[in-house]
Amino acid sequence: MLIGICGSICSGKKTVAQYLVEHHGFKRLHLRSDSKGANGVRSSPTEEAAVSDSAAQGSNSSKSLVVRGRHESHTFDTAEALLDFVTLSWRSRFVTTDVPTEKVLDVFLRRPFVMLISTDAPLLVRWRRHTARAEAVGAGALSLEDFAAENDTHLYCPQRGLQPLISRATVRLLNTSPSLAHLYATLGKLDIPNPERLRPGWDTYFMSLASLAAHRSNCMKRRVGCVLVGEGKRVLSTGYNGTPRGLRNCADGGCPRCNSGNSSGVGLSTCLCIHAEENALLEAGRERIRGGSVLYCDTCPCLTCSIKICQVGISEVVYAHGYSMDTETAAVFRQAGVKLRQFTPPPNGLIHLENMELY
Repeated sequence: MLIGICGSICSGKKTVAQYLVEHHGFKRLHLRSDSKGANGVRSSPTEEAAVSDSAAQGSNSSKSLVVRGRHESHTFDTAEALLDFVTLSWRSRFVTTDVPTEKVLDVFLRRPFVMLISTDAPLLVRWRRHTARAEAVGAGALSLEDFAAENDTHLYCPQRGLQPLISRATVRLLNTSPSLAHLYATLGKLDIPNPERLRPGWDTYFMSLASLAAHRSNCMKRRVGCVLVGEGKRVLSTGYNGTPRGLRNCADGGCPRCNSGNSSGVGLSTCLCIHAEENALLEAGRERIRGGSVLYCDTCPCLTCSIKICQVGISEVVYAHGYSMDTETAAVFRQAGVKLRQFTPPPNGLIHLENMELY
């Protein structure tokens, strides 16, 4: 595994890397400075500080630099050389903060064991970190205006800005942690090295297909997607909710019930939309559904769909999000011997480390 970390000034990317070294056995890898390509931004005294606002926190960061020297690291002249080194030991864990351009990232992403993480924080938080770190090392701190200008160049320079690179990160950490201990604790909850982020497991894979199918739906009430999986992990069919063939699409007024103001679960008997699960079952056909078939749905099936799922012999239903009839659906499945479980994949996207919420 190779994790690359990029980020804005004073967002804590090297501290995140150090956490992986200290707590998950990662080894640091580096690119020589002349191989990275200048990004037009001079180094800030606290560009990589993890936390701010106290001299004690600054001294803790300095101490981590001493500890850091006792861990193995390697330096390479080119991104290709670094990648070749990792390829020979790809089952080991490596981390680098030297991902200066999309060109370097594209080299790394040739391999399936590479993941990019970005770090960020509000501008004022990062400026305070810069100021605290500068005072700790006896250097001059930038004014807020100069720091903002440097930050804008670092991120948005048309030729060398890092924002396009940061936007490609699988996990984007919003680091507003007030202390190093707090940051490490929240990173521990996140489980960054989870292999599901590199190669999705079957649950993640099929649930992603269900979510993709949901994007085809134009139901005015709720978009739902479904995937029916048979023996050997083979996709039998997919489905999404909407009006039947020959009828106007729901978004065009084809279903009066969905276009009304009724709340969830009200007036279902007058709904003209076929549910995602129904479409998947109809597409597969009864003769293709065997014992052991699993239905993945991004929303828990309603009561009406649950009895049809039982009738065709589905063995297991996996869902991502709850619905207003979960209790009734669970009772039907329990009586029929159909396994029902909820699946939540490891969080990706923008994650606020202070409260671990996914946006």
